[in-house]
Amino acid sequence: MLKVSDYFRKWSIPSRIAGSILYKTRDQYCRTAGAEVEGYNEPSVNSHVNGEYAKINWDVLGFGLIPTDYMYIMNCSKDQHFSQGTLTPFGKIEVNPSSGILNYGQGLFEGLKAHRTANGRILLFRPEENAMRMKVGAKRMCMQAPTVEQFVNAVKQTVHSNKRWVPPPGKGAMYIRPLLMGSGPVLGVAPASEYTFITYASPVGNYHKIYKPIAEAKAKGFTDVLFLNAEKYIEEVSTTNIFLVKGNEILTPPTSGTILPGITRKSIIEITHVLGYQTTSARYYEVEQITLTRWYELELMTMWYELEQITSTRWYELEQTTSTRCYELEEITSTRYLLIVKERAIPVGELFDAEEVFCTGTAVGVNSVNSITYQDTRIAYKRGAGTVGQKLYEMLTGIQTGRIEDKMGWTVELD
Repeated sequence: MLKVSDYFRKWSIPSRIAGSILYKTRDQYCRTAGAEVEGYNEPSVNSHVNGEYAKINWDVLGFGLIPTDYMYIMNCSKDQHFSQGTLTPFGKIEVNPSSGILNYGQGLFEGLKAHRTANGRILLFRPEENAMRMKVGAKRMCMQAPTVEQFVNAVKQTVHSNKRWVPPPGKGAMYIRPLLMGSGPVLGVAPASEYTFITYASPVGNYHKIYKPIAEAKAKGFTDVLFLNAEKYIEEVSTTNIFLVKGNEILTPPTSGTILPGITRKSIIEITHVLGYQTTSARYYEVEQITLTRWYELELMTMWYELEQITSTRWYELEQTTSTRCYELEEITSTRYLLIVKERAIPVGELFDAEEVFCTGTAVGVNSVNSITYQDTRIAYKRGAGTVGQKLYEMLTGIQTGRIEDKMGWTVELD
């Protein structure tokens, strides 16, 4: 269940803003994560190349930090490029008390996952998208950022050096956290003089979110919070994007500054173009561009774009062939294969008309919503087999875990 919250948020950059730095002991981390690490030993130089799993109870993984063996670190000075990074044992880092990250929050982070397939391969999902999003965020924060190649290489090295911590198939995933921060000293409000890029990883299971509005909602029996903007338009579900299914439309708010341009969100939109609709994909792109105001005119006449391109001298010739075109289109529409994805502002009142609601994000993947309560009114939604959300979930996770052939070219396999 979700609760619509009166809390409003303003994200200023595409990547998540980094907050505070907190150090804990390994035992404290493991207790926070809700998992038990048995007989942990500090990693040897070759600990990442053996084929063994880490000694951990994979059946009780939560979404909390379990320190792994190594992290990857790169540095650069202002107006310079990042130097070659290095792998180092996971642990504490030194931060100047006057650093940009501690004084002015000049930092941002990304998040992505690595999955282990049934045949033992390890796959990353669209890491270059995270790299490009970090570059956009860094530019807006006046920070130096690693190149796409440096970012992807850092992620690969981090996962490879910690691959014994990648959960077995079906037990979870490895969550990778690339972090960019202003590490150089700065007293006045200005960009830092130095920047540090760190990538670390942790095995994770289900995602659990904790902060005040969610805690308050959970105290009332809800599992999450749906945020609105000041005009009562839908934005996000805490740290995930949201989709509504209404008839043959899949609706999602546009990523126009206050909403994170989620990579899972982007992938889901692209998957809708091919998921189970291959037989009508050629017609899908034509129909998608037609507005609702022209829909009935289209059914009565012909394919609108084709009509526009034909001169008036061919009008009567076109009318004679209209019926076959319209029948073919109506036949496809009635089977509900033509789903139209629309990114537009969604008033909160449209929650009452939706058939399905689902959330997307790196941590949750695709998660169907059972119900939403707004102003003490509860709206229930479809879930489970046969729903759009379930089909999208199966396609996405199938690609991520290697169960389905990746025809999109999204996964990156570790060597």
